[in-house]
Amino acid sequence: MGRKSRWYLPASLITDLVGAGVPVALTFFAAHQRRAVPTGIVAGLAWAGVQLFRSRYAARSIGESRGTLPVLHDWFILLGVLAVGHAAAGARLRAPLCLAALLPALVLTLLCRKAVHRHLASVRRRAQAVIKVLVVGEAAAADGVTAHLAARTDHPYVAVGAVPVGPGPFASGIRTGERLAAAQPAAPGEDANLVISAVHRLGADLVLVVPGAATSGERLRRLSWGLHDAGIELFVAPGLVEVSVKRLETGSAGGMSLLRVAPPVREGMQPLLKGILDRTIALLGLLALAPVLLVVATAVKLTSPGPVLYLHERVGRAGNPFVMWKFRTMRAGADRQKAELAADNENDGLMFKMRRDPRVTRVGHLLRRTSLDELPQLVNVLKGDMSLVGPRPPLADEVAHYTPVEWRRLSVRPGMTGLWQISGRSDLSWDETIQLDLSYVDNWSFTSDVDVMARTFRAVVDGRGAY
Repeated sequence: MGRKSRWYLPASLITDLVGAGVPVALTFFAAHQRRAVPTGIVAGLAWAGVQLFRSRYAARSIGESRGTLPVLHDWFILLGVLAVGHAAAGARLRAPLCLAALLPALVLTLLCRKAVHRHLASVRRRAQAVIKVLVVGEAAAADGVTAHLAARTDHPYVAVGAVPVGPGPFASGIRTGERLAAAQPAAPGEDANLVISAVHRLGADLVLVVPGAATSGERLRRLSWGLHDAGIELFVAPGLVEVSVKRLETGSAGGMSLLRVAPPVREGMQPLLKGILDRTIALLGLLALAPVLLVVATAVKLTSPGPVLYLHERVGRAGNPFVMWKFRTMRAGADRQKAELAADNENDGLMFKMRRDPRVTRVGHLLRRTSLDELPQLVNVLKGDMSLVGPRPPLADEVAHYTPVEWRRLSVRPGMTGLWQISGRSDLSWDETIQLDLSYVDNWSFTSDVDVMARTFRAVVDGRGAY
């Protein structure tokens, strides 16, 4: 396995110890509490202990996650641990004071995680600190897995070679080892010996088996024996794509391993909470942002002739049309010019996008860059046509050309923001946009919505892909 930078672990550990210990000690000292320094030491050790217990310092884990929710989860565990210790010690400390003292630990650890993750992602774009994989499987299946790993850079795995099973052309172009026979060999360790030889020759860190008619059941079991006896890790690719690990459960039936794929969340408490959160934030947002809405509306009205709002039909959940509200960012009648500009479309799919669209007004460029033009969609959220988080609301002429796969993105309400918004917006290809939307539709959870909303702020400030 490629080595990660040596500073990751000490930086993370010191941040956790100091980020919890020092603020607690200073806060308690300022509040004239007794034993401020020992309390700070206990807090720092407790926070590092929670991280250690949760395997956050493990070589395989460190730097891999930049998400807010895992850190928040750990922080709540810390609060529980310290609350139990507080009760056991018979201390009497004010809860607001304790929360204020521990809040910096949450913020500093989150910032450290993001910095480490960003550095690791940068290093991996140069093919460093990666996990080298040897793919084992029938030629077509192994080709598919190899191509899938090569197409994405948001993971640490790099295929350095393959061991094809049985006949058939192998077209991926990576190095291959000696082929395994199509049928299970008579000698129990023959498969393992060939694969182990390829692992050492190609410098692989682990073996990834793509099951098929020739590589399943007893044969896979014997291969695992040989690899594990040689100290080599074995992974099995079930063929599922864009399915969150949270939806996967393992089980067994008569000694046979089973993998259950939980259905997407469509009913129950989480969708109910999503609806409540949507309408509450939409209502409060419209009230709080009323002065901003008034200023933007005035700017649109004074700088170009035409209506302030752009009302346009979009397609919502289950294909139901609705009228979406936006501040107008183009000249009046811009829709009629779309056909004339079709040859200048910079998107490779059904969406129409131009970096320098001549129909956009000067104020419109600013509104798009800051996403202020989308604020009236809070009305759509309040009405229930849209959600705060969801797939991009498509046009009717786009939906008319949808394949059955693309139609699945209409299984949920469209959103003001979503994975598309925080991942590059118009800079993404059509296939990337659809892939992100389908991943959201299939793997949605209430906590994922909270995470997307937290990351939307940075995407809006950055402005990448907004035009």
